[in-house]
Amino acid sequence: MATIAKRPKVDDGSEINPLQDFLQWCNRVGLVLSSKVCVSKEGTVAEYGMLAGDDIEEGEVVFTIPRSALLHQETTKVSVLLEKERSSLESSSGWVPLLLALLYEYTSSQSHWKPYLSLWTDFKTLDHPMFWSKEERDKLLRGTGIPEAVDTDLANIQRDYTDVVLPFIAKHPDLWNPDTHTLELYTKLVAFVMAYSFQEPQEEEDSEDDDEEDEEEKAPNPPMMVPMADMLNHVSNHNANLEFTPDSLKMVCVRPICKGEEVFNTYGQMSNWQLLHMYGFTEPYRNNGSDTADVPVANLYKVATQGVQSEPDRQLVEEQWEMLCQMMREKGSFVFGKQGCLTDTELHTALKMMCMSKEEFSEFKDNEGWEEDEEDEIPLAFSNEGIPGLKASWKRLIHEAARLTVRSYGDVEGGQGVKSDQALMEDTAAFEGLGSRKQNALQVRCGQKSILHRLMELTQS
Repeated sequence: MATIAKRPKVDDGSEINPLQDFLQWCNRVGLVLSSKVCVSKEGTVAEYGMLAGDDIEEGEVVFTIPRSALLHQETTKVSVLLEKERSSLESSSGWVPLLLALLYEYTSSQSHWKPYLSLWTDFKTLDHPMFWSKEERDKLLRGTGIPEAVDTDLANIQRDYTDVVLPFIAKHPDLWNPDTHTLELYTKLVAFVMAYSFQEPQEEEDSEDDDEEDEEEKAPNPPMMVPMADMLNHVSNHNANLEFTPDSLKMVCVRPICKGEEVFNTYGQMSNWQLLHMYGFTEPYRNNGSDTADVPVANLYKVATQGVQSEPDRQLVEEQWEMLCQMMREKGSFVFGKQGCLTDTELHTALKMMCMSKEEFSEFKDNEGWEEDEEDEIPLAFSNEGIPGLKASWKRLIHEAARLTVRSYGDVEGGQGVKSDQALMEDTAAFEGLGSRKQNALQVRCGQKSILHRLMELTQS
């Protein structure tokens, strides 16, 4: 089965050819496109995509984008103003300056970026869960973590728009208008940035004081819009990668591409829940080697308290849990991938803490910690190969915490578990009749539940 499209194909009968305008704009701004590729709506998994018109060798550059053609707060027409008032535009996301630039450029008929931004007519192809009804999210995506993430996103968007954007707009009525630059448009632009922007990797610098560097982590580079690069779609098994140089950005083939093949970029190691949340699409879960499932840390606590009879035992569990919360800080979940636990150090710490006897816990507090284990051994111990060999008490906690997590999905669309989900996906006619939202939700749920069921098999007593 082909990858579900990042931007579903639409046919509205329009005679306008925004793609041709965009390609002419690319030529004017110095974007160099290889003669071996073409941008097309035919033969791709998305509304737009890039196809190889000839065989391409590994290491070949398919296009080069000068930095002057990137759209961000420093290249927009309102860049001077945004820089001057930067201190008033601070937010938790750090995206407000870029979003203000996009609000201005997207609605300006004279915008230098018009041929590029015109590719997205009212952003109709965006179908992030933030645009689903709350009822749809809660019904189709229950247990996946997406509804909670979307609720947080929407609250942050509303707060930033009300507290930061609107006051700024009111100060500059010659450039922005609240009747045009509405919360609805602002929300669409947030989704546009989520789905299509790129972030330049942080430069690695040697530090003489690693502790100081940990305490004062650099803020990530702000996102930017990269014309042409965002035409490429994502698959885990990608064949091209975006490289950053001081003067330009280049899309470089990382393996040979045959004539007729689509050129695919990667957004990184993204699970299906992350792809749906941030980009509005999924991969077939069996094809996504980066798929993950989260087991909430709180589920470990629930399991540890089950069956506790005496007050001293209950008090011990409470003290251990309190200590664990202090050690793990804001780590809310253990993440499991297809090959094992991806947060193995945190899981190792939690299991050691919650399975201590009263005497061991007392000694732990007296010594202000425990001797460090061999860190090299931890990843192997929590891989699929190593998990069956863990202590019985550890396996019980993992098993029951995974079971609680599976129950959180509830009974969606009459499904009774991962087997019924898989059967529905294998019934081609039934699956295609679901509609894209139900298909994407099913890919996410099925991928997560299959990982959790595998984890339960590995920890079965």
